[in-house]
Amino acid sequence: MTEFPAFDRSPEGRYFIKMHGLLNNFVIVDGRIKPYCPDAAEIVRVCDPKTGVGGDQLIIIERPAKAGSNATAFMRILNIDGREVEACGNATRCVAWLLLEEAGVDQVTIETLAGLLDCRRTGELEVSCEMGRVSTAWEDIPLAAKTNTAHINFDGGAFSDGIALNIGNPHIVFFVSDIDAIDIESFAPAIQENELFPDQVNVGVAQVLSDGHLRSVVYERGAGLTTACGSGACVAAFAALARGLMQTRDITVSMRAGDVRISISEDGVATMTGPVAFCCSGYLQSDGSPAAAQGMP
Repeated sequence: MTEFPAFDRSPEGRYFIKMHGLLNNFVIVDGRIKPYCPDAAEIVRVCDPKTGVGGDQLIIIERPAKAGSNATAFMRILNIDGREVEACGNATRCVAWLLLEEAGVDQVTIETLAGLLDCRRTGELEVSCEMGRVSTAWEDIPLAAKTNTAHINFDGGAFSDGIALNIGNPHIVFFVSDIDAIDIESFAPAIQENELFPDQVNVGVAQVLSDGHLRSVVYERGAGLTTACGSGACVAAFAALARGLMQTRDITVSMRAGDVRISISEDGVATMTGPVAFCCSGYLQSDGSPAAAQGMP
């Protein structure tokens, strides 16, 4: 097994492990023995690289929330603005790897607000996660009113024909011919805040490169433009199939920081396979700043 720092069990301090999945950074805290309930201000401090550890999200590992669950743990996902969200594919891979290493097994089940996610080791620093069934039902996304989710129109040229989906969290995907020509940071906030999306929405653009290969860029709720979005890769692959832009159900999704492999089953379940990496570990002070940190030996 890869030598990762063990989860700390000492009664003193608040131990963290920082990991990333395709440069999508996470500060991971084990709250199974000593519960951790940071307020919004502390979440912001922990995730801010100037005042804390620095990360795109704060992740808390807890005991399974549902009685009788076969899950190894519950994963709580907190955005840098303090919002709790339902799903994050890159974080799921990182947490799954830690739990796999901790238990010395090749498969674990993680409970999330989006449901139970089965995860397995597929290689050195590589994890495959079943991310759940993708839905295009308007009430699942959710939308504020009944809408044809296959074709959602906004004024704005290439962004006038989106497809709305949910994979535990809400997304809208726009297909474009040249993703490099798109300034997603200019148009995404207005769509994200549109009254059609009462819980806001992750905004993605995708470009089909060939059958089985596409590019994706996502502007996330509460996080902005990221180097990679696992759930966004899943819905982009599903959307490409739904639009008839792909024939194969095994799709490589290329993002700014690298690739993941997405498989879409006949019944719409997305499975994502991709890398994880360790950054550092240490202890948080009471104000959320790092008291000490150490890198990978």
